Amino acid sequence: MPVSEEVLAKKATTVMPENPRQTDFQLVRVKSSWCRIKKGEAICNSEEKTTISQAKIGKSVSDIGISWTIEAPISFCYKVVETCSLLDPANSTLLFGHIIDPQQLEMAINREKEQRRFIVMDQIVDEYYGSKVRKYFEANNVHYKILSLPTTEETKSMDLVLSILQEVHNFGIDRRKEPIIAIGGGVCLDIVGLAASLYRRRTPYIRVPTTLLAYVDASVGAKNGVNFLQCKNKLGGYTPPVATFLDRSFIQTIPRRHISNGLGEILKMALMKHKGLFDLLKSHGKYMLDTKFQSQNGLVNHGDAALKTTRLAIETMLEELAPNLWEDDLDRLVDFGHLISPELEMKVLPSLMHGEAVNIDMAFMTYVAYERGLLTTEEKIDIIQCMKGLELPVWHEDCNWYLIKKALVERLKHCGGQMRMPLPTGLGMAEIFNDISEDTLERAYKLWASECKTAVEEDFPIH
Repeated sequence: MPVSEEVLAKKATTVMPENPRQTDFQLVRVKSSWCRIKKGEAICNSEEKTTISQAKIGKSVSDIGISWTIEAPISFCYKVVETCSLLDPANSTLLFGHIIDPQQLEMAINREKEQRRFIVMDQIVDEYYGSKVRKYFEANNVHYKILSLPTTEETKSMDLVLSILQEVHNFGIDRRKEPIIAIGGGVCLDIVGLAASLYRRRTPYIRVPTTLLAYVDASVGAKNGVNFLQCKNKLGGYTPPVATFLDRSFIQTIPRRHISNGLGEILKMALMKHKGLFDLLKSHGKYMLDTKFQSQNGLVNHGDAALKTTRLAIETMLEELAPNLWEDDLDRLVDFGHLISPELEMKVLPSLMHGEAVNIDMAFMTYVAYERGLLTTEEKIDIIQCMKGLELPVWHEDCNWYLIKKALVERLKHCGGQMRMPLPTGLGMAEIFNDISEDTLERAYKLWASECKTAVEEDFPIH
């Protein structure tokens, strides 16, 4: 039955009260109790210690009732720390490196109570480094438990999160002073981060990345999550670790393909933000693959290619993540390579690694940028050749036109109805676009498939 204009008008007046009276309050704590003080009013003199909160409460009174608006800023402080010989018992970073306040650090070091740590370690990492980790904690008289788990995209689920939480509960930790430690690749860090964020609503945790991809990507931000209903990272949250400890020596024991995998995420930041980083990858990529990102002089030689590359990748990533830690702004340059790759990665699991799927996405988007007139032919060739030099795939048979369209429809759904497509506008420059037509996408797909598929099948250069 049609609704009359009169009824609509009545509904509107009940939903939107007229002339509400607004009062804003600041919050002050005296002794143990918080109280409201009208904004602008002087805080009464008191001999007791007072604390003023950044939180605010607004009260709106109208003819239909009262509403309160709460503004409570939440801030996080976390450290990303480069170090060498993290598992050397003489290096206290793993035990105390997360503590920022000098007084708290002194108290922790001089604590009479036994130090305790719960560690989740990837099963393969445990094979290489488990004995060193155990010796580290034993040498420092730490009561510890190591939970060794297979952390892969196939096992990245809530079931694994719950099994971790059961073990954490059985071990029993002081959630203020005994952070959970995750040692492994990006999947391990994601799973443990989610488990820690759920245990007692937020338990501090530490990330120790052991792959290149985790070193420059998963370990430095706030996100955590697991796969759900065959969708990548469908469940998760934004809870950063108290600290991430970076030691490139872990990378020397991972396979060459895994290093290429990490280079995909580094290349993403180079294409979006930093031509100097792109030039480093282009000129030193093979050398860094061959030497597995190891340096002759540790952290001392600032001209070292591996050191410069990882530092630039992390700094450019932090520049984008820190102002938008909770992704309130959906226009994100770091989404480059992540529009189509989630759909592709989950479809062909486990044949493609994350960085490989991201690179295939970036290769296609390079052609989109070219068709849109954002890149020259020379820049397009330069990018694809750099990808191949880093031993990254530039095409995959399952990344067909149907999958691309499906992935972009999903993108529209969770990005507020806009595509928010990051595209390179040169080498080391990028912008976000919402007006890329289907015709442009289809032309790009055809050219990409004709050039990159042929190059893959015949191993000829792109031209």
